[in-house]
Amino acid sequence: MNWHTVEAQAALRELDSSAESGLSAAQARVNAQKYGANEISAPRSQTLSQTLKTRFASPLTLLMLAAAFAATFSSRPLVAYLALVLVVAYLALDFVQNRRADSAVLELQKMTAQKARVIRDGATQEIPARELTLGDIVRLESGDLVPADLRLMEAVNLQIQESALDDQSDPTGKHAAALSNESLPLNERRNMTYLGGRVAQGRGLGVVVAVGMASELGKIAVALQNARPRLSPLRRRFDSFSAALTLFAALGLIFALFFKTNFDTIVSLLLAAAPVSLPVVAAVSFARGAKRLLKRRVVVRRASALETLGAIDAICVEKTGVLTENRMIVAALETADYALDFGDGAPRSPLGLDAAAQSSLSLTAIGGALCNDAKFVDEGDNRLHAIGNSIEGALIVAAAKMGYWKSSLDISFPRAAELAYDSERKRMTVVHHLGQYAPTMLSGLELGEKRYIAFCKGGADELLAASNQVWEQGKAEPLDAARKSRIEAANERLVQQGMRVVAVGFRLLNALPEILQTDLEQNFTFVGMFGMSDPPRPEIRAAIESARAEGIRPLLFSDDAPEAALKFAREINLDESGRALSGAEVARLNDDELQNLVGDVSVFLRAAPEQQARITQALQARGQIVALVGEDVNDAPALRFADVGVALGIAGASAAKEAADLILLDDQFTTLLASVREGRGIFASLFNGAQLMAAGAMGRILAILFAPIFGLASPLPLQVFWLTLLADGLLGMALGAEDSSPSSTLRKKRFWNPRLFLIGLFGGAFALLLAARTREAQTTIFASLAFMQIFYALSMYSEQNVNADERRPRAFFIILFSVVLLLALTLYLPAWANFFGLARLSSSAFTLAAFSGLALFILLELQKQIRVSR
Repeated sequence: MNWHTVEAQAALRELDSSAESGLSAAQARVNAQKYGANEISAPRSQTLSQTLKTRFASPLTLLMLAAAFAATFSSRPLVAYLALVLVVAYLALDFVQNRRADSAVLELQKMTAQKARVIRDGATQEIPARELTLGDIVRLESGDLVPADLRLMEAVNLQIQESALDDQSDPTGKHAAALSNESLPLNERRNMTYLGGRVAQGRGLGVVVAVGMASELGKIAVALQNARPRLSPLRRRFDSFSAALTLFAALGLIFALFFKTNFDTIVSLLLAAAPVSLPVVAAVSFARGAKRLLKRRVVVRRASALETLGAIDAICVEKTGVLTENRMIVAALETADYALDFGDGAPRSPLGLDAAAQSSLSLTAIGGALCNDAKFVDEGDNRLHAIGNSIEGALIVAAAKMGYWKSSLDISFPRAAELAYDSERKRMTVVHHLGQYAPTMLSGLELGEKRYIAFCKGGADELLAASNQVWEQGKAEPLDAARKSRIEAANERLVQQGMRVVAVGFRLLNALPEILQTDLEQNFTFVGMFGMSDPPRPEIRAAIESARAEGIRPLLFSDDAPEAALKFAREINLDESGRALSGAEVARLNDDELQNLVGDVSVFLRAAPEQQARITQALQARGQIVALVGEDVNDAPALRFADVGVALGIAGASAAKEAADLILLDDQFTTLLASVREGRGIFASLFNGAQLMAAGAMGRILAILFAPIFGLASPLPLQVFWLTLLADGLLGMALGAEDSSPSSTLRKKRFWNPRLFLIGLFGGAFALLLAARTREAQTTIFASLAFMQIFYALSMYSEQNVNADERRPRAFFIILFSVVLLLALTLYLPAWANFFGLARLSSSAFTLAAFSGLALFILLELQKQIRVSR
């Protein structure tokens, strides 16, 4: 039910409750059984069987397990134990990550109240908040956490901080009157308040209309628990890679069985195909990548994000705080006589202007500063810092730039009375004593016997409704239709420029009205308007252009009016289409229509959390990898649906941080962009490592399959396993040990390509060719396959010629040298050679094996030069 459209008394009748007596104890028990407890349910952790079922569905796990299982029946069962250790370690790491409780939902639980004051059986009592049920009458006072979703019946100066649901840092004014628009977003339902909010001021009385998981906060928890992110692009490629190797190995098995090869050959074949080193290489690369990102002020909460970060195609980002400076400033001040431009932030004194302009500008500035509760604080950096409401802070900064300091004005004009802002009136009015001020401060104003001056500020339309005059040419003139039309046009012009408008008026009084609420806000003289904006960060335009150049498409989520949002998007070069899509329009579109539109539209207005999630999924349906930046509790489900969820470290809510994959410690878009570049380096390193393993696996499989046909002995399972660890594992880590070169990080890569198969074919054929000329067939095949992997890794290390690379690849060459040393020890240390069943190679055989790797390296470098020259 749309409770905000229902009159308070009708809501009480619907819930069979009473404002005076509330529910009876018996009614409360019945309702509690019917609607459940008022609590956010903890998520159920994934069980071991569920985790194993998920992971066993992965071709990578199945291939590794098949190899380990087959090795248990080989002549060297030690291979099986080592392979099983790697498989178990891989599954254990995955289980630990999935076993963690859903901390984002647990953060939502922390936002709920522990106690609530309710009226039951005609008496006010305090009960545990979890016992609240529909129909309970709840009392709210300043400082209280809202214990459930309430339809307000009374609201006395009630303001509630609902940033968890409405993205607004300032409290929202509330009232009890019914609203007519059924489709209002939550932040505009001013007669409702929701579980998790906090009373900033005033008091209220409301009837409970939703509890627990049926509340708006509960719906977020449900969405969080149901949101399951997609597999990362790299994980999908690894799975396809493993599936292809599995198919290749299966064909090899059929081939081997057809030729009646021995069981060790079959085991060797499975071990050759299983990328047992891949999880280890990935873990090392992720650990190093997370460390590098932390230096860039990005915290990695889930390692899987590093797999995806480098493949991002689109970034969905909120305007406030990430693209802007997250502070309101006065950009313009307009009166009937003059306009001041604050665009460059410099002081703007009205002195030196003609008397009429000076009078209107001074009255507007002084009124904005006095009708204001913000204050200055000294942070020792010679800059103006205001605390309080962001809009009021901007007004006192603007007045100070014009020479009117808030502290001096408060002394000169002591406050006598006030009407606080509320969302129904959309105005704030203060009354000040006259008599202690310097007459020049209100030049042109005829005070006569007046003892008080009242200043009112609010929206232009709201102030016009309370005014009957306008200050023009240094005097009050009747507010006729023509003057009113000019003011409305000026207001519309400022709005079109993307500004938030605050108007100021004044009224002189002989005495304070007897009833402020009804007698004060009338007969005002309209003076002027402030146009305020949240300016874009200075570096953001260049960052957006850089993102576009690197193939990343930024999309803007904004709560501004369409004209203002599009103007801002053009200003930072984010949008060229000139079209924006509202949340209401998104709700009306089906999935196919939305999917078609998100390819062209980059600006989305007032999109609710579920609509942001749909936009994300529509982009994903177009094949794009999406990152989404969020800060509030209601952003948490969309953060989960995104391929990479990014929370703000400074402005972000705890639940958003817990739902995110990454946390930006400085809340800056440029930091996110830099982390994407780091991610591309990580992606490229892992990609190269996987290709190294793929080429090596194909070479080993071909050598194992065809060796018996040529009368040669196939490598033993232990030899194949050691070769896999040595050539794939250590060399794969070597590729991930250094930053990838810029040319490789920005290239879109295809995993499977003819070049990869040819490298494997070259490796297997060359190894067999060399083995055919020697007596130590197994050892020669082993050595030649190892050397070809070493030289292939050296070639893959740079997209350009290795000698032209300007980096200092210390770690890479240290690991590379270690691999060569281990290979030499394996071949020439008798204890090691006997353990692995290898013969001592002659110098000529060793030279030929090394030459096979060098030949492959030369061919690959020539191919690079040909590609570069084109």
